[in-house]
Amino acid sequence: MIHCGRSSLSFLFGIVLAVAAAAGKRSSNKLIKSIASFYVWIIRGTPLIVQLFIVFFGLPSVGVVLDPWPAGILAFGLNFGAYASESIRGAILSVPKGQIEAAESLGMSGRQVFFRVVLPQTIRVAVPALMGNFISLVKQTSLASTVTIMDMFLVAQYVSYYYETMLIYLEVAVLYLLMTTVLTWVQKKVEIRFSTYV
Repeated sequence: MIHCGRSSLSFLFGIVLAVAAAAGKRSSNKLIKSIASFYVWIIRGTPLIVQLFIVFFGLPSVGVVLDPWPAGILAFGLNFGAYASESIRGAILSVPKGQIEAAESLGMSGRQVFFRVVLPQTIRVAVPALMGNFISLVKQTSLASTVTIMDMFLVAQYVSYYYETMLIYLEVAVLYLLMTTVLTWVQKKVEIRFSTYV
């Protein structure tokens, strides 16, 4: 439950960043486009564990001290947002330009075109990739143990000193497998739900 809770909050934070970054990379404003592109470039170009260490051990050295949970959500959210932004940007590009032009010819504003024409189709196309990214995020949260956030993997490491090491780690693997199996089932249900509107 702790894993899914932290993953869900990181997912929500990451989705906000992803939408902003995807929109920013399509912006006509060069500054906004540059900032969005730089964010995606630097996050996708560095390992997640390095980003975790920067947030947990680097920020305090410059006077920014965060509690473990918010720091974890920040690190995982930043990482998820960069990867998800490309999925969302690709989904936006998949919307036929003819539909956008038709909506504009009907007198719709830019906001109306986005929310009534572009966004519904973007969500349908992006859902499979975003759900896949979320499943990966759940597994990646095990890296939080490297920065002393108490999670299932860190507990397993402590317990393994007193009990059978192989058995403990196999139990952790089974728990992760169960979580990802359930999430994969949910993903399929969501995809079927959205495909009914194609």
